[in-house]
Amino acid sequence: MKKRKAKAREAPFAPAEIATNFTRGMVAAGLLAAIQDGRMSGKPHSRKLLRQSLQGGVALAAGAAVAESMRRQDYFGALAALAGGAIGALALETLLATEMTVATEPAEEIRVG
Repeated sequence: MKKRKAKAREAPFAPAEIATNFTRGMVAAGLLAAIQDGRMSGKPHSRKLLRQSLQGGVALAAGAAVAESMRRQDYFGALAALAGGAIGALALETLLATEMTVATEPAEEIRVG
């Protein structure tokens, strides 16, 4: 029987690259959230802005990791990156959920008063 040569595998996820992609996504999503929320209500809710920024970072880092895994035909790695991104975004949604009633109370009081 012939022995197959084992392919030299790269590290599935380079931590420095993931950190760079996360930072890029966090800054981009944070800028968009601040501008969009700031125009609508004057001042964006800080917890909502933080949540959206972090979720943008997680989404971009996961997307880049999935794309790189798919390029290398590492389908298990792509699935793991996709699942990690989904879990990260869901965890941030749960941990940093804003209470919309608190954010909308002053606007309702102004309309009534």
